[in-house]
Amino acid sequence: MMLLSFGGSLGVLAQEIPVTALYSRLLNKNEQCLELVIKGDEVRYLGDGLLVAGAGSLVRLDRYYALASRFVRYQVRFSGDTHAVFQGDTGPFKVYIDIANKKMGFVTDPRIEKTVDFLNAKDEYFVEIHREYQQSIVRLVNLNTGERAEISATHDGRGGHGRGAESPGFAVGLQYDYYCFGITSGGPMLVKQMGVYSRLRDLTLLMYGDSITEPDGYYPSADFRQAWTQLVIKQLDGRAAASARGGTTILQILKRIKNELPYIKAKYVMVTIGTNGKNTEENLSELVEYIQSQGAIPLLNNIPANESGTQIPVNAMIEKVRKKYGIKGCRFDLATSVHKDGLEVDKTAMYLEDYAHKQIYHHPNIKGAKLMFEQTLIDIPEIYK
Repeated sequence: MMLLSFGGSLGVLAQEIPVTALYSRLLNKNEQCLELVIKGDEVRYLGDGLLVAGAGSLVRLDRYYALASRFVRYQVRFSGDTHAVFQGDTGPFKVYIDIANKKMGFVTDPRIEKTVDFLNAKDEYFVEIHREYQQSIVRLVNLNTGERAEISATHDGRGGHGRGAESPGFAVGLQYDYYCFGITSGGPMLVKQMGVYSRLRDLTLLMYGDSITEPDGYYPSADFRQAWTQLVIKQLDGRAAASARGGTTILQILKRIKNELPYIKAKYVMVTIGTNGKNTEENLSELVEYIQSQGAIPLLNNIPANESGTQIPVNAMIEKVRKKYGIKGCRFDLATSVHKDGLEVDKTAMYLEDYAHKQIYHHPNIKGAKLMFEQTLIDIPEIYK
């Protein structure tokens, strides 16, 4: 754990908050980082930082994160006409800082932006981009004067799709998957340091998964507190968190868990994965053994029932691996099936995703979320003790 200052100048730190560093590096010619992937011929290391120049230049931190409560911090000096971008490498999330017009904002439709009068080319800044589940916050701190500005946006999901949509939604994005920064136009910026942090540490429970464990992406924001992950976190008085990414498989969890779990630490690590394939015995075993190597207790959950019935063979493999290691898990397929037997999906417990080619029922709605939460009370009550 380390202390970071928020909202103060270099001379007088206004507030120090304990955080967990997932990654932290100075950037200069003596501290060149192999984990930074550079796109652009004009990007180069100098004695006091990484000079990012040239329209279209982009630098990617090659470390994969999905923790839903985290932030990235850059120490930066801009040129007088820099138009800088900070984004994920995939998905819609993108933040810009426009020095010439003294603005910062989110690239959304419509845009959310703010005028920042203290933006200039002579001072240095902390640029912080926070994710707290559906909410994203951009914070800019002038390190010479202590002035600060902040702007936020909330990702609002639609629930289902087509006639199953329950809200018009508002797309902000969830900061997938690798942090990137670059120049859209104008002069260069000098990035002196970069760090990825979280205020989480020593949790009771850390939940990993795909979109089922990431209702942040599709839940209407008005209903988000009723998502199953949020019900679990509330029951644990905040001593839990989620790290999930829609569309991913166990292979992506194996990547990101190594960038998060060793730093955050948790007594229990719950995994709900398999909707998107790749659940071989070898992959599941590797995941279980890695969690155990970090001193945590693995919980390997059954995936919920869905319209295609693919949960049946996947859950048979999950059960085989649970028996192999003598571990527990939650039977979410029972909670979300018509006869509570894990076979036929209960469509009333799922959002309707109505596409031209088919109708999909595999993302739990408010009813399904409540049933899943209640199943945790039955199958793994020890996590709440």
